[in-house]
Amino acid sequence: MVLKKHIPNLITLLNLLSGTIAVLFAVQGHLIMAAVFVALGIFFDFFDGLAARALDVKSEVGLQLDSLADAVTSGVVPGIVMYQMLNKALPGGGQEISTEWAADTSFLEWDFNTTALVGLLITLASAYRLAKFNVDERQTDSFIGLPTPANALLILSLPLILTYQPGEIVSSLILNEWFLIGLTLVSCYFLNAEIKLFALKFSDWSFQHNKLRYLFILLCLLLVIFLQFAAIPVIIVSYVLLSLIFGDQKKPA
Repeated sequence: MVLKKHIPNLITLLNLLSGTIAVLFAVQGHLIMAAVFVALGIFFDFFDGLAARALDVKSEVGLQLDSLADAVTSGVVPGIVMYQMLNKALPGGGQEISTEWAADTSFLEWDFNTTALVGLLITLASAYRLAKFNVDERQTDSFIGLPTPANALLILSLPLILTYQPGEIVSSLILNEWFLIGLTLVSCYFLNAEIKLFALKFSDWSFQHNKLRYLFILLCLLLVIFLQFAAIPVIIVSYVLLSLIFGDQKKPA
């Protein structure tokens, strides 16, 4: 059927739609709702690949569309969120982006701390990482560098932790401008680092061939139960460390 080949692309477009809505929320400073729609977009991003493999309708158009959607959901949104966090953390910060049209306002006048624009480096690094992914034949069964959805979850976890698990030490750390700038730079590095990370792609469901994946999923569940939103940064760090220690699981012959 002709319709069958479009199903994965429709799911990818739902990812893009979710990311676009998340952009609107992030620009307005509603970072929790931005996180909700990024999570929804990542959900669609996971299932578009599953649908393509299940229906055997993988295509070059689908590959490009997937990266374009990820560039918004997992690239533009975390960049804006980091900008908003830095804008709040920097001295004199806390201003919100104005949505008022003002014809007599000079383009040289700014309503925000320009240092906060450092956060948008995440968007640039994410776009570069996605472009490399599309032409890198090594990344069929594993990843080279941190996947953009994982990085997006890391950045979006910050406002979630501040809102739902506030604490004096945690809040002072997350709202420290040097911590946020450092995290931005580390994030940009790991997105494009020549580090091989295992993918959560199952060629079969056997424990023998997927031990690392099953153990990682179990670890994620336990961390979420005990740490809630604070588990997200721990999970991302654990993902990188497990990949470095155990390496990628090869696809069975």
